[in-house]
Amino acid sequence: MRPAGARAARTPGGGMRGGAVAALVAVLLALLGTAPAQAAGYRYWSFWQGSGGQWAYATQGPGTARPGDGDVIGFRFAVSADSSDAAKPRSAAGFGAVCDSTPAKDGAKRVAVVLDFGTPADAPGGETPPAARSACAQVGEDATAGEALAAVAKPLRYDSSALLCAIAGYPRAGCGEQVSGQKKGAESATPKPAAGSGDEGDGVPSAGLIGGVAAVVVLGAAAFWQARRRRG
Repeated sequence: MRPAGARAARTPGGGMRGGAVAALVAVLLALLGTAPAQAAGYRYWSFWQGSGGQWAYATQGPGTARPGDGDVIGFRFAVSADSSDAAKPRSAAGFGAVCDSTPAKDGAKRVAVVLDFGTPADAPGGETPPAARSACAQVGEDATAGEALAAVAKPLRYDSSALLCAIAGYPRAGCGEQVSGQKKGAESATPKPAAGSGDEGDGVPSAGLIGGVAAVVVLGAAAFWQARRRRG
């Protein structure tokens, strides 16, 4: 009969074998943790402001941002993961080309509005994005970007949280919905992961990663059964 506490005893080398198994399991978990999840994004209208002829992601929403006379605002419909991944309008962020033919008026300001309805790859099922267009909104001096947009691109659609869902009626339905297996238009592709990162794009683990996980599983199982046989 084994004395109390005998289960805690280890044969010579048993602790090492147990540590090796634990280490292998830790490596396995680490590898699984680095396997990328299926990419996901959100289909929505992003809001941009022209700055020095370039597009900058707006720091305020169109309902609070108040562009000045001569400013440019842009809207792009696309599937994006977040603001750092959002696709910019593909038209230039220039005021003159849009508003030069609109004369200035006292008590009003001119705001160039650039609309990019995105690519077919980013469109909801059954819908085709309209052609990109620009318009010069002449609105009150205190008007917001949202009011400038409404002046040239009705109908607009918002949800109950005041999220802009549709511009000029596009898309017909949906509002910032999540899209699993993020698809990207040719103009809005995210940079590829660095070689050897374990991710070969589209959220699929690389063959090397899968092979490494399989090897760890086999080695861990072998070490475990070897340790059991020796203890027996």
